[in-house]
Amino acid sequence: MKQFLFLLLLFVTTVATAQKTKEESATEKFVLKLHETKFRWMINKKLDSLSTILDERVQYVHSNGWMETKKEIIDDLRSGKLVMNNVTVTEASARVYKGFVIVNGKGVFNVVLEGKKVDINLLYTEVYAKRQNGWLLVSRHANKLP
Repeated sequence: MKQFLFLLLLFVTTVATAQKTKEESATEKFVLKLHETKFRWMINKKLDSLSTILDERVQYVHSNGWMETKKEIIDDLRSGKLVMNNVTVTEASARVYKGFVIVNGKGVFNVVLEGKKVDINLLYTEVYAKRQNGWLLVSRHANKLP
């Protein structure tokens, strides 16, 4: 009987700690919406808006190994070196940690890179950090999918 009660207690404790809090669920939803809004801002060249969610030390790693800073991201979009025509997020999930949210996603990216039209299927990870002025993108890394 003691063993049964111990297992029951262990099960209840595991289930209780595994469930998300309302705050975690709300944070996940907020950051997922922010992550998709970021793509719209990139497509529509709303660079002032985009700038507000990029951390000053962001590292943005593209699937071709190209790594950019905040200034380079904004400058390349402004100059037309990188043109985002469309982004279709096909999957996205978020995990909340103390002060951070990690977004894993898949999507189809229709871009023009240095004058060449490219359609890329990507798997990506984005890390958002809670700062005084809100959630900021601090890191992104993308890999091409077959």
